Amino acid sequence: MRARLYAFAGLLVMCAAGGTLVRGQQPPPSQGGIGQTPSPLPLTQTIRERGSSVTPAFEGWYYDKDGSVRLLIGYFNRNLKQEFDIPVGPNNRIEPGGPDMGQPTHFGTGRGWGVFSIAVPKDFGGDKKLTWTIVANGFTNAITLHTKSDYIVEPFEDPANKNTPPKLKFNESGEAVTGPPKGIAEKYSATAGAPLAITVWASDEGAKINVPEQTGRGRRGRGGAAGAGGDAAGRGGAGRGDAPAIPPEFQPAPPLALTWSKFRGPGDVKFDSAKPKLDLDGGEKPSGSVSGKATVNVTFGAPGEYILRVEGNDSTGAGGGGFQCCWTSAHVGITVK
Repeated sequence: MRARLYAFAGLLVMCAAGGTLVRGQQPPPSQGGIGQTPSPLPLTQTIRERGSSVTPAFEGWYYDKDGSVRLLIGYFNRNLKQEFDIPVGPNNRIEPGGPDMGQPTHFGTGRGWGVFSIAVPKDFGGDKKLTWTIVANGFTNAITLHTKSDYIVEPFEDPANKNTPPKLKFNESGEAVTGPPKGIAEKYSATAGAPLAITVWASDEGAKINVPEQTGRGRRGRGGAAGAGGDAAGRGGAGRGDAPAIPPEFQPAPPLALTWSKFRGPGDVKFDSAKPKLDLDGGEKPSGSVSGKATVNVTFGAPGEYILRVEGNDSTGAGGGGFQCCWTSAHVGITVK
């Protein structure tokens, strides 16, 4: 419950992108990169199309299923139309022990929830910490990563309703991955300029207890009228009792969805659909469980080593509604010739 309260507090200060902010700096006109003079905190930096900052986000720490301790980390890109490729180094570093600890080098727009994790020793507590620093558009932002008790999260199960993250497979008979990313889930080979087809088999069981009655507008992403284009969302008339159409950005999250993005790599990456449509196996089950598969075709602009990230979301949506459960992130490696 404590982690849930802190997650909610993080939503209230989302402009800071979570965690503990170390500094936000902007260079004088003649400088760029590191070594800037102080500027207003990132809380004062507005979201705009271009020219704003990228802030690291500390989601919290957790016990992995094998008992190890891991830090869960994301970011917030305040630019609506500007993505970044920032190589590991002075402008994208984790210290001490880095600069490379598996962080992304590509930063898409908006909030990236739990895009990677770092394993730390079980005795990492106390005063030990890591610091992730990102420099973008001349702004330097850094966040501390630690294992203080107030920041423990439970990404594998929501204690309130026993919901669990979706399960993803890259081979129908292969091992499923679930929860935060850890290592490379699958490896592929591709040729620059030629599409590579990647199929993901996804499933989700839904919440187990304390589930509201799944009827009408009360349904959240489980096929209710508001989410499935019924009277509440589809007709949009002005007659008796008719509600206006709901804009896409306010539609309830679907029961199961996949989103692909570039994580690392030397060239451009193009997806035929970053959010491929899932072909469901017989539709949604009465129990709320759902499963299906989706194929994405991805094309790489240059040879080299790439990492892609696929996020599987249930009806709680991106970031689990800010409570760090329940969604799954997986990294896949591609060698492009």
